[in-house]
Amino acid sequence: MFKRNRYLPPLAALVSISTVAGCGVFSSDSSDGGKAIIVGTTSAPATLDPAASWDNSWELFRNVYQTLLNYSPGASDPEPDAAESCEFTDTSSTVYSCTLREGLKFSDGHTLDAKAVKYSIDRIKKINLNGGPAGLLGTLSRVQVKGDREVVFHLSQPDATFPLVLTTPAMSIVDPEEYSATAIRKDGKISGSGPYSLDSFKEGEKAELVRNDNYKGIADLKNDAVTIRYFQRSDEMVKALKDKEISVVYRGLGASDTVDIETNQQKEGLQLVENPTTEISYLVFNPSDPWSAKPAVRKAVAQVVDRPALVHFVYKDTVEPLYSMVPAGLTGHTTGFFDDFGDPSVAKAKRFLREAGITERVPLTLWYTSDRYGSTTKPAFQELKRQLEASGLFKITLKSRPWKTYVEGYQKGEYPVFGRGWFPDFHDADNFIAPFVGQQNALGTPYDAPEITGKLLPESRAESDRGAVGPQIEEAQQVFVDDTRLVPLWQGKQYVAANEEIAGLEKVIDPATMMTMWELYWKTSW
Repeated sequence: MFKRNRYLPPLAALVSISTVAGCGVFSSDSSDGGKAIIVGTTSAPATLDPAASWDNSWELFRNVYQTLLNYSPGASDPEPDAAESCEFTDTSSTVYSCTLREGLKFSDGHTLDAKAVKYSIDRIKKINLNGGPAGLLGTLSRVQVKGDREVVFHLSQPDATFPLVLTTPAMSIVDPEEYSATAIRKDGKISGSGPYSLDSFKEGEKAELVRNDNYKGIADLKNDAVTIRYFQRSDEMVKALKDKEISVVYRGLGASDTVDIETNQQKEGLQLVENPTTEISYLVFNPSDPWSAKPAVRKAVAQVVDRPALVHFVYKDTVEPLYSMVPAGLTGHTTGFFDDFGDPSVAKAKRFLREAGITERVPLTLWYTSDRYGSTTKPAFQELKRQLEASGLFKITLKSRPWKTYVEGYQKGEYPVFGRGWFPDFHDADNFIAPFVGQQNALGTPYDAPEITGKLLPESRAESDRGAVGPQIEEAQQVFVDDTRLVPLWQGKQYVAANEEIAGLEKVIDPATMMTMWELYWKTSW
């Protein structure tokens, strides 16, 4: 339930989030199994090619492409998917071998063998798109093929997180006959081997998925077809759910919408399921901008931002304040931004600026995406503008773009300060540090942090016991605090809303917070 007493007197307890609406025994063997389940989201893919994506496009990829490793419902450790088995074959975590299942095929009938896997991984590094997934392969030296079914990954240094990298949709296996080795595919089609094949796609509108009869892997499909509808606005999406034009809503629920559905779910025949996640929201400062390049400006912003106010008044306590780039629940999480900056203080922020010789109001342009994270994003940035300008230290201009062009903008370094959300590639603190640093990172904004990339990450990746990497993760977070290039705002939760005819919601979100559409099904009895 949401905490509502951070600023106001305690309100009456809300209705508990239900995991099941109605009663009776439900089965996945449904007479409606062939009827497409329609899922609504504000998270439209920016591309259909895995080599070009380190973003929300993965949510579609998870369902139409296949990776060597994946997650079973409720599991926290990866399991073989396209692979039959995978393991490190040395004692130093530098050689990782996978043997493929027999008889794998792409949805178009072409053979999926070890050469196709090598081709798929190699093309990511060849294309090397700025802000693209090549940044996940920093420790990969080369890919070797042994026969038709064995693929061996040779790493340049010990990396116990490499199996987790292979679970990400960026490592999706593509058909070499349909994808260029050196260019992004742009014909609006997908040739994958996942649980579904892409029957049709209209950019920004919908993707129609149908069961892939050639699929061999760990997914147990409980439906035959899913249609994903892409919405620009959260309120339109929620209206479509209430009008039964769609059956499920995932990603993009506004805070007010979430509270409304939770409060009125029984009356309106809806259900709302909370899935614990490690989603975070944060600000990125671009050092190529003359004002954002100044540490004093960044620290002054960090000192003024009032996270509890943002969380309470804008997000209705559906998220929690975050004081570290590594969210709570992961090894090494700290509260570094609170420890160093404390509560919001105009006086302290003013001192940062004056000590750097800055006496005028600092002009900053804050960018946000108008559609990716739902309707609450705009009022959130309006609140940030209000807070910063109320200090008397800043003059803020707000600008926004739809996600597809927003991505292109930050990859080109166009934004002085911009908002990003991060849904983990895999469930490890490494994934809240490594993607943001180095010349090739997920932000498209080079961040030279040699202490992290040259020392702390290699030390932590050499440790196979991921629970023992706390010291390195804590040090890396302190580097983020000292640099203040990234300013964490909040840690979220994922809510899935659906009408009462749909089941499978409790298992539909995987550890990387992506929806596994195959877990959804129609209830058959009441």
